[in-house]
Amino acid sequence: MKKVFSEIQRHLRGLRSLRSQIFVLFIVIGIIPSFLVGQAIMESYEQRAVEQRISTVQNQLLIVANHLISNNYLASYNSSDQQYSVSEEVIEAELEMLSNLYEGRVIIIGSNCKVIKDTYGISEGKILISEAVIKCFKGQSTSRYDAEHGYIEMTTPIVSTTDRNADNSANVTPVVQGVMLTSISDDSIVSTMELLNRKALILEALMIIAIVFLAFAISKWLVQPFQRVTDAIHEVKAGYSDESIAVTEYVETVHIVEAFNQVLERMRTLDNSRQEFVANVSHELKTPMASLKVLADSLLAQDNLPVEIYREFMEDMVSEIDRENQIITDLLALVKLDKKVQELNIATISMNDLVELILKRLRPLARKKNIEVVFESDRQVIAEVDEVKMSLVVTNLVENAIKYNEEQGWVKVVLNADHQYFTLEVSDSGPGIPEESLPHIYERFYRVDKSHSREIGGTGLGLAITKSAVLMHRGSIMVSSREGEGTSFWVKIPLNHVTG
Repeated sequence: MKKVFSEIQRHLRGLRSLRSQIFVLFIVIGIIPSFLVGQAIMESYEQRAVEQRISTVQNQLLIVANHLISNNYLASYNSSDQQYSVSEEVIEAELEMLSNLYEGRVIIIGSNCKVIKDTYGISEGKILISEAVIKCFKGQSTSRYDAEHGYIEMTTPIVSTTDRNADNSANVTPVVQGVMLTSISDDSIVSTMELLNRKALILEALMIIAIVFLAFAISKWLVQPFQRVTDAIHEVKAGYSDESIAVTEYVETVHIVEAFNQVLERMRTLDNSRQEFVANVSHELKTPMASLKVLADSLLAQDNLPVEIYREFMEDMVSEIDRENQIITDLLALVKLDKKVQELNIATISMNDLVELILKRLRPLARKKNIEVVFESDRQVIAEVDEVKMSLVVTNLVENAIKYNEEQGWVKVVLNADHQYFTLEVSDSGPGIPEESLPHIYERFYRVDKSHSREIGGTGLGLAITKSAVLMHRGSIMVSSREGEGTSFWVKIPLNHVTG
């Protein structure tokens, strides 16, 4: 049972494919109009055949009606209700022939609505009144096609146009002396339609086969560009290729390919960054270890060294250990920030108090270089942020501004807010950042001045950590710097935490 259910699900998924939908659409567009057109043609033929049949029979009935008038077939009957005799055999033979020719029935009705002649011989002498007969006595011929019972009924007035008045003056006003009520079979029409229907079914079957084949071919041709996109993506996924793909047949494929190429480029960038990161981490961790080994080997190679030398070497070793520990600490912080699933510990805090607390901790470092640290804020800023990560942002920016500054310089921190965001600006009077280095400052282990960075203990991870923390708060960070004129960083973060 489970296998059957899985098979049904697989077929249903197949119907959701673009190719299946195009195939079904072509089938519907091709077959349904074909059936409708065929039906319309058959109905049109039937209507035209009936009209032509009525027209042909009416012409013959008018000839017979004229014969009835010219042979005074109705005259004696209408005047004295006596039997007629002049050309009875000829007229009746003509009526019988007409009835047999069209496989129908002819009824002659006199002016008093009494049946004079019935080719079936069952209604003679009876009164026959109907709407069609009454209309015909008024000079209006009628016809009616009953497809259900298979006959055509029509009325033909028997008109005299040569009556004379009592004063023997000619009167050209036509006078209806009787009615011919005729019913004829539609067998010939039905037979012809059955033959046409058989031919139409054969033609429709051939059309269906052609439409199905055409729909299959067109649907396959239309989805080929999408299949090429899929195949190219599978090649990239399998690792056979990492080249950008190009499928330009449709606007939709161009958009899909452009989006995929952008993702692919980002993957390349991330992969290169990962490889570079691993290399940098290896280098950064190896450097302090190499220094420690050199210092240790120097101590071991010499005997009876003074205590002062030992102390100096040990201080250098402690410094290298501290540097190694700082690199590891920053790496762990960065790894935690890189985890997309990590949740922020959001709390409503005063950014003014947080900035003042961090500046209080960093002012002793600024005083060593005679750097003045100034904090400005025009209003109390209350925001929903992760206090620990926001502390990393402020600390890294301000600490960098102090470390990479000139003697007797200044650092200015400005906190402001509007109804949606708060902004933190950190400016310094340092040497600035070269223009070519600005795009790379957030890269891990990137240093503008590598030698100076090592002297002050920088790991090259501070700004990478800062940017990650800002992005986790759905904020933005910008930088402006010129060599010799200092550097300014702007951080913009929503006052209210945005989820999702």
